[in-house]
Amino acid sequence: MEKIPIIGPIYSFFGGEDIDIGVFIAIFGVILIIYGLSYFGVGESKVVTIMFALSPIWLPIMAFNVFFSKWMDTVGLSFYVYNGRTTLEIKLPPEVFKSPEAMETVIAQIHNVATPDNLMQTYIDGKRPLPYSLELVSTEGEVKFYVNLPTKKTTEAFKVSLYSQYPGVEIHEVALDYTAQIPSDLKGYNLMGFHMGKKKDSAYPIKSYYEFGLDKLPKEEEKLDPMTPMLEALGSFKKNEHLWIQILITPHREKSFKFGQLRSGPNWEPAARAQIDKIMNRDPATKRAAGMDDQEFGMTLLSPGERSTLEAMELNLEKYPYETGIRWVYIAPEDKYRFDAISMMIRTFSQWDVLGRNAIGVRWRTDFNYKALSDPLGSRLKVWKKEELQRYKLRKYLPRSGADQEKIFTSLELATMYHLPGKVAITPGIDRITSTRSEAPSNLPIGNYEQ
Repeated sequence: MEKIPIIGPIYSFFGGEDIDIGVFIAIFGVILIIYGLSYFGVGESKVVTIMFALSPIWLPIMAFNVFFSKWMDTVGLSFYVYNGRTTLEIKLPPEVFKSPEAMETVIAQIHNVATPDNLMQTYIDGKRPLPYSLELVSTEGEVKFYVNLPTKKTTEAFKVSLYSQYPGVEIHEVALDYTAQIPSDLKGYNLMGFHMGKKKDSAYPIKSYYEFGLDKLPKEEEKLDPMTPMLEALGSFKKNEHLWIQILITPHREKSFKFGQLRSGPNWEPAARAQIDKIMNRDPATKRAAGMDDQEFGMTLLSPGERSTLEAMELNLEKYPYETGIRWVYIAPEDKYRFDAISMMIRTFSQWDVLGRNAIGVRWRTDFNYKALSDPLGSRLKVWKKEELQRYKLRKYLPRSGADQEKIFTSLELATMYHLPGKVAITPGIDRITSTRSEAPSNLPIGNYEQ
């Protein structure tokens, strides 16, 4: 909505993406009613009288929506702060012989929907699933792996799981976050930010590591790792250039009053299965092809592509779902800024595309489609860039438009996009340790990791 000429600036003025869109529409509706009554000759005094007479209906509804939304944001922030945040740097061992399934196991083990025991935990304590951030960072061509997690419980659970899956790995808690090297006001720097996501429905998975043959543990020289082009691109950045990639994931759960939503909604599985029924042209209740009484003769004939899509969808439904927002930012001094670096990075996300099934594409960017109308002075764009940097630092994802909503990515898809690569990734800038660790630290805490 922010990019729509005329309406966009008004929307941003009243709070932008932080405002409840329902409240914004309600206010806009009231204005339209007043204008409509005036247009048909109803005097101003009568308009005021009518609106005042109807205020016992519309005013409490509007006030409740505003209060409820802000209250849930407040208690949610309190729960977020209470759990704290920790940034961990992952140093790769010289050799990684595991398939991405190892990282899939790690991501699955930290999946925690934080189910409340009672309504007090939901509406007073603000208990809810907390986001995790999987990050790939290039600083002047030096590539590092990071994760940002809730400090309480989840951080130690992640360490235990990662050490068990990658025995030679090293994990270090970062005292000063790498994002601190860029000033919040971007003085002397230019920034371009992108939000990425699935182009089609979440039910249709991206290309998984199974389809790359990585589950069969091929020899290093035979591996086709989809992360390699991205790592090569990250390793190509020059002095004073920064490229940060952030995959923000939140355990998915259904929407209900118990979980803090006024409107109930199912989890993603029924919607995904409905897509499967649609492809197979079958009745959801009987599972028979539409218009057929005899199941034996009611089977839908599928093309090889449709069959492959269905198999991928069925496999994906067996995995843990996360509500996922993907963000990346390119930052460089004004005199070092390279626009060709942007197109290079966008292309690296095409490794996970499957034509006719799903793809990862740009859902929003720090730019305008109609700059002359939407931001003639360039002031809004400067604000956007500072906001995007601040939200990256806070590990906070706020959709900027309807197309920018978080999509479901499962642990299978996430592990395909973010895992520890073997020697097939020969990028010189990747930070690997020089010797292997035989076992995890003996003092690593182990316990109950339920949030």
